[in-house]
Amino acid sequence: MAAPAHARPVYILRQAGTERPFTSPLLKEHRKGTFVCAADGNPLFSSTTKFESGTGWPSFWRPLKGAVGTSTDSSFGMSRTEVHCSRCGGHLGHVFDDGPPPTGKRYCMNGDALRFQPA
Repeated sequence: MAAPAHARPVYILRQAGTERPFTSPLLKEHRKGTFVCAADGNPLFSSTTKFESGTGWPSFWRPLKGAVGTSTDSSFGMSRTEVHCSRCGGHLGHVFDDGPPPTGKRYCMNGDALRFQPA
């Protein structure tokens, strides 16, 4: 059962949950600005690095310098690279090696773990 809307940020950030694909309003966010951590406001991604991955989650090809950390996630019988906020440790999503140039990375983030601050 999915977490209720008001509980989703806590479920994602503190319990490493995942939102349903194609449910985040941030998928359609195309203004200039910064995506920040929903828990502590730490700036994470510039809007200039956002791209349409078609996966159903907001995707970026590079975080801001020092904004995120990574760790190994071995849940679901596979090994993935988890991405978390460098300031509060909140779970944001995962990073994959199938993104666009120049990095080749796809930072696949949960929209409920982010807030958008327009420029």
